[in-house]
Amino acid sequence: MSPYLTDMPLSPASSTCLHNAAPYFNKDPAVLPDSLDPFTITASSGFMPSHSPKLQLPAGFERVSTLVDAMPVQKLDGTPGLLATYDFGHTVDHGALPDLTSEIDKLIASDGKPDLTSVTAIFRDYSFLSSAYLLEPCYERQSQGLEGYGLGRQVLPACLAGPLVKTAKLLDIPPFMAYAAAYSLYNYRVEDPAIGIDEYSNLRMIRAFQHGLDPKSSEAGFVLTHVDMVKHSAGLVTGTAKLLDAILVNDRPKVADAFALLLDTMYVVEQSMETMWTNSKPKDYLGYRTFIFGITNQSMFPNGVIYEGQNDGKPMFVRGESGANDSIIPLLDGLLEIPMPDNPLTDTLKEFRGYRPKPHRDFLAGVRQEADAVGVRQYCCQDADTAVCYLKLLDHVRSFRWRHWMFAREYIIKRSDHPTATGGSPIIRWLPNQLFAVMDLMRDVWDGIDDADKQGVGARVTEMMAEAIEQRRKLQKEVDRWCQERAQ
Repeated sequence: MSPYLTDMPLSPASSTCLHNAAPYFNKDPAVLPDSLDPFTITASSGFMPSHSPKLQLPAGFERVSTLVDAMPVQKLDGTPGLLATYDFGHTVDHGALPDLTSEIDKLIASDGKPDLTSVTAIFRDYSFLSSAYLLEPCYERQSQGLEGYGLGRQVLPACLAGPLVKTAKLLDIPPFMAYAAAYSLYNYRVEDPAIGIDEYSNLRMIRAFQHGLDPKSSEAGFVLTHVDMVKHSAGLVTGTAKLLDAILVNDRPKVADAFALLLDTMYVVEQSMETMWTNSKPKDYLGYRTFIFGITNQSMFPNGVIYEGQNDGKPMFVRGESGANDSIIPLLDGLLEIPMPDNPLTDTLKEFRGYRPKPHRDFLAGVRQEADAVGVRQYCCQDADTAVCYLKLLDHVRSFRWRHWMFAREYIIKRSDHPTATGGSPIIRWLPNQLFAVMDLMRDVWDGIDDADKQGVGARVTEMMAEAIEQRRKLQKEVDRWCQERAQ
């Protein structure tokens, strides 16, 4: 845990942007009511759920729990589940689950406020059931070693579509498997409550597609490493508030303190991120990855998916689960005012914003607005000491995105010709689009520092910049090669 993390209230000088975007920032998460979105941001919970994810569904949803327990390739007791024999869709089609859409109304209190903790748990479980139903034929084909994914099921039955759409509307997110509200951040439990989330080995998945209920599996490692990373995000939201406040009143010592907190936290986040290589093996990824594809831009759903009884019978197009929907790097993008190129790849980046929990969206929008109002980038480049702090934090963004690119390369690109990522973005060109942007900004900031001042920044900073500049050259060469080989 970072030594800088404190329950620091937003100072009275802070703009109303962050007060409006995070009205419960200084509250104890334990006292927040279930009527609030579980991803309500506080100084101590950051981007994690403010309460531990709910394990059991409310009364009336017992058959959902029974079905989702029976679904995985390997169930909790180690025996094969319905997906192991490709019988899940058949089971749903033959009446295993009634339409429980009306049951969700019972979660809305007389004052009109829904129990969003229970709603999120229901959304999570219906997301798993829906993705398993739609993508089971693709998993069967992939498991048999056939080329390509083929077609998924093109119609989501009403017993799945109705509750999925209704819970998504209550949460104000798209009706499909989500990174935060379903697959990752609302999908963990702890084996020993006394240890909590402090130790990675104490984390377990609640729901899984393939072997994820085994904590040693690659699917568990993939999901729980994300949880382990995001558990440190309180330092980032607190550091962000401190930096914006300090710049607003031109308090450079407090600016330095805020950067220290942000840099310290990102160091720990990246240490956790690096454990992905051992927690989740690259050779295993394509198996469970099949179930987290979306609909948009995917060959498995060329005409979208009909949600039976929804959207006036017209097909729906939604993006799939993606680590790109995490909020850590978008927070730093906004805080540091990293300019992105005006192109379709950046349009996709902006579209992903709508797939995050509403409290995350509001907070990130508030940070972008406040950073622009106080001029974070311009302020930080006024003197060499602050510019170096700014560069070091940019370098964490670069390092994070570079590691993400290496994951994409080793887990996916070298093992599959499928041209799109789970979220529907181009697998080769999308991540480098953002990586080039931060590398180019680093070069611009470095070039703006006087040569005399560069002499005093230390060898480590000079080496950091040389590495970033050389890495950009190598990345451009690598992307050009992959695009030429794949004709993309």
